[in-house]
Amino acid sequence: MFKSFFLNKRWFLWSILGSIIILYVTWYKVQIDVEVNEWFGEFYNLIQKALSKPNAVTFDEFLAGCIDFFNIVSIYIIIAVVLEFFVRHYVFRWRTAMNDYYMSHWHRIRHVEGAAQRIQEDTMRFARIVEGLGVSFMRSVMTLVAFLPILWTLSENVTELPWLGQVDRSLVYMAIISAIVGTVLLAIVGIKLPGLEFKNQKVEAAYRKELVFGEDHMSRAQPETVSELFTNVRKNYFNLYKHYLYFDIAKWSYIQYTVIVPYIALGPTIVSGAITLGVLQQILRAFNKVEDSFQFLVHSWSTIVELMSIYKRLRAFEQQIDMIDSEPEEVVE
Repeated sequence: MFKSFFLNKRWFLWSILGSIIILYVTWYKVQIDVEVNEWFGEFYNLIQKALSKPNAVTFDEFLAGCIDFFNIVSIYIIIAVVLEFFVRHYVFRWRTAMNDYYMSHWHRIRHVEGAAQRIQEDTMRFARIVEGLGVSFMRSVMTLVAFLPILWTLSENVTELPWLGQVDRSLVYMAIISAIVGTVLLAIVGIKLPGLEFKNQKVEAAYRKELVFGEDHMSRAQPETVSELFTNVRKNYFNLYKHYLYFDIAKWSYIQYTVIVPYIALGPTIVSGAITLGVLQQILRAFNKVEDSFQFLVHSWSTIVELMSIYKRLRAFEQQIDMIDSEPEEVVE
């Protein structure tokens, strides 16, 4: 899964240099996000000034603030589009590397259940998910590096917390605690999902294989056999849905309820009028960025579950290859 792409000289430009390019551009996008955060502070202060006194701000000044935002996000859009185009090619090259490796050992692994589907579909999904999760993780780290000092500085404006009183750098600690609670909660609630996803793919592969045989052989894919296989598919899906039900309850409850947390924390500061609207927007946005960075596992858990099931299926290939490599070569006719 990895050595066929990252340790193969043929794919050096795409695997190593391509990864460096993706990480660098991701870092640049984070820096643009920091610029947007600064713009929010200046623009909302301008709005507060305009609303506090008629004609205190001219339309040209207001329009200039809007144009600044347009200039910043225009660069972001161009970079995002080019990066997405590059990433699609990057993922397909990774799939190609895995495909070539597995097909070179096809005579050894073709007996593995769902072999055709694993090579045709799972290689693409694996490359896409790993790349997506990897970039998301690095973006979370980069965002944390960029916004944590900002939130640390802005926390000086928070006078006190409800019921707790004065706590230095309180918003930083709240973001960390909130993310840890959510991550631990969903990890416990979703602990059974990877195994269920893996089992789900096994019954799907068995059902698909029988249908494929039925295309060429009249004796295969008979109603009784197909009905039994599809019953297994249905049972596993219903079981999976049941476990996802309580997982989704926990996930969405956590994500939605924590939206109001920074507002409650800033309550005494807001009602005392200790900060401007622009500073408030900067604090809220910086808090959300830091919290989201710490919540990487919270937002990615469903994708990680899917990746783990794909990894298990592809790993079965590699175990077969490793096992046979340790024995005398024997080509299966």
